Amino acid sequence: MGRWHRLAEPMGLLYGDAAVAAVRQGMALWLMGGAVAFSCVRLIEGAQVSAPLPVGDVPADWQSVLGRLVAPVPDAGLPAGAQVMGILNTTPDSFSDGGQHDTREAAVRAGRAMAEAGCRVLDIGGESTRPGSVVITPAQEWERVGPVIKGLRQEVPQVALSVDTRNSLVMERALEAGAAVINDVTALQHDARALSLLAEHDCGIVLMHMRGTPQTMEQYAVYSDVACEVVRELGARVEAAEAAGIARKRLMVDPGFGFAKTAAQNVELLRRCLLLANLGCRVVFALSRKRMIGDMTGEATPAARDAGTQAASLQAMPLGQPVLRVHDVPGMVQALRVWQALYAAKA
Repeated sequence: MGRWHRLAEPMGLLYGDAAVAAVRQGMALWLMGGAVAFSCVRLIEGAQVSAPLPVGDVPADWQSVLGRLVAPVPDAGLPAGAQVMGILNTTPDSFSDGGQHDTREAAVRAGRAMAEAGCRVLDIGGESTRPGSVVITPAQEWERVGPVIKGLRQEVPQVALSVDTRNSLVMERALEAGAAVINDVTALQHDARALSLLAEHDCGIVLMHMRGTPQTMEQYAVYSDVACEVVRELGARVEAAEAAGIARKRLMVDPGFGFAKTAAQNVELLRRCLLLANLGCRVVFALSRKRMIGDMTGEATPAARDAGTQAASLQAMPLGQPVLRVHDVPGMVQALRVWQALYAAKA
């Protein structure tokens, strides 16, 4: 039936002193080796979902599934702990910041400002993947991102660089130029050479969930249980990467908010995002300024959705060492620090 037929959904979260006391008494477990504990789970087998069970009442034959939720997640090539990943698009047509960073100088200046605001990871993209976006060649994409990678390596060498690409030519050149992470919206399915290429390197890799392509994905937004299906489909991509020789410790997963999902499905996926803990990988949350934030808030202007982005992104904080990918780095850093001051310390 496959490794992901059975899933466990953590519930009943506890924080701070209450979490410590509950774990000591055997009433809760630490989630993904982090500072948040869970006291209950729902057991999901295929389409069958149990009522919430205390963690101490989970049957013996489900203990291995429960163990997935507890295991600490590896760093996957990025700094440890929860991180803000600054978005640096070098595209003329991205939905929020298209054209703002389409010169080397502007992009490097913006990256330096993000680093000064507390960002330790920058994600550089040269091809828009918004719905209906125009496809460009890998060579054109590299012309956009190559000079920016090299400039940032000189200006902010302490910052880890991620490159948002689905093309092996760009992946290879980016890694040669000093990138630490490859972030592929197709989970290494677009380019037939990507899996074998990345198996030869030691970089971190982000596998994002999407069905179809940016041009066709909206017609594939059909799910019986969006949260479970996203986890299972990402699990299949994790297995494909491992089969190609890529170690699990290098992998991160992104549930792909806004990609082949309706407004209601995005909300449901966000609400049940803790299911991602089953995959045992670091989680990337990338919902900055997206239409789903506009749908929830009534804000039509993407650049005015940063407060909504911050509120939604904090949903990922119980997931071990989440990576919060945003346009507004200063605001997200502030929100992250407030959350940590309230909840992250173990007594």
